[in-house]
Amino acid sequence: MKRRILAYFVRIMAAAIAATTILMTLLTYSMFEKRIIEDLSVDARVLEALLKAGDVQSILNELDDALRVTIVDRQGVVTYDNRVDAAGMDNHLDRPEIAEAMKNGEGRDVRDSRTVDSSTFYYAMRLESGGVLRVAKEAASIWSIYMRALPLILLMTVLMIALNVAVSHVLTDRLVEPIRRLADDMDGVHSAASYPELQPFVRTIRSQHEEILRNANMRVEFTANVSHELKTPLTSISGYAELIESGMAAGEQARHFAGQINKSASRLLTLINDIIRLSQMDSPDAEIECEIVEPGQIAETVIEQLRMSAEKMNVTLKADVRPCMISADRRMMEELIYNLCDNAIRYNVRGGSVRVEVRPVKDKVLLIVQDTGIGISKENQERVFERFYRVDKSRSKATGGTGLGLAIVKHIAAKHGAQIALQSEPGSGTTITVSFDRAGR
Repeated sequence: MKRRILAYFVRIMAAAIAATTILMTLLTYSMFEKRIIEDLSVDARVLEALLKAGDVQSILNELDDALRVTIVDRQGVVTYDNRVDAAGMDNHLDRPEIAEAMKNGEGRDVRDSRTVDSSTFYYAMRLESGGVLRVAKEAASIWSIYMRALPLILLMTVLMIALNVAVSHVLTDRLVEPIRRLADDMDGVHSAASYPELQPFVRTIRSQHEEILRNANMRVEFTANVSHELKTPLTSISGYAELIESGMAAGEQARHFAGQINKSASRLLTLINDIIRLSQMDSPDAEIECEIVEPGQIAETVIEQLRMSAEKMNVTLKADVRPCMISADRRMMEELIYNLCDNAIRYNVRGGSVRVEVRPVKDKVLLIVQDTGIGISKENQERVFERFYRVDKSRSKATGGTGLGLAIVKHIAAKHGAQIALQSEPGSGTTITVSFDRAGR
């Protein structure tokens, strides 16, 4: 990270120096060119005045060698040049500055020499006779000015880059220090970011760290619970099978032990199926196949499936459903309603009832499962949706519960964006409400 920041700083600084150098060179040369043209303009006007007042030839002979003077008549024929024999010169009507002066009264042009060291600046003005007086001067070109300044530019560039690297080191150290402290001690108070801009990042990292730890603890706890839950029926199966194998149980007793083995095996199979289902839903790649379903119809189907189990527990099942639609995975909806109703039957009392209601409320669809069972205390209500958590462990095992039913309900609700609400009082029963978005809202 530090290397990247340093590299970015160096690139930015180099680009800034290059851009500034080019801009300043162009600006300086533009001012330089403007100044030379202005000087030539003054020279031309002074010459025009002197030519009017005195001997033309003597004045022209005394001109400074640095200044080239050319006089052209209105046909473009050169009548005088202080550098070259006028008789051998070409017609000058095609010269840009001459043509411009003929048309507008004055003209100017800059032409580079055959080398890059100098440029020739021309200024021409129209005379009263109709001819043109042109003055010219050679001066350094923009390239030569830049080359002369290049050593100083390179020196300044090296110094600026060195200073930039030093400052960047300090700034990047200060920038990454809070992150380094956070990495060394994720839970420490002193690891908070020194910069307000980094505080959301630090909060996110810390939140993710806590989430990872929480998930890790949950996995450890889940593994321990799975081992314990699997061990109980396996121990029972092994014990009864050993008694039968040794001949210690025969006849009616052997049939009783075989029934216990079958009961434990069924519980074991149910437990394994629930664990596999939870693992499938935990997978980030798990997909749901949503379609428009009517939860009321699914609830009525589930109630018929559980009718026999309810009769064994002497529990009455009731349904009050209204037509309404939601977008959901049909199989998952069956699992959710089945687990809620099954749980309500298992933790009910003899002669109790379970009421399933499905009704639309504005843009929501409410699935309500209400029982008259043993109820849940306040301290247990927050944990009933945890895996393997049982309010009454002895009752759950006696009725064949795995402790995973409500955990599966929670997962399915989360995958459908539904909210779960629980109301319960010990001895007064429990009401669980699952709120879904209404389809086509």
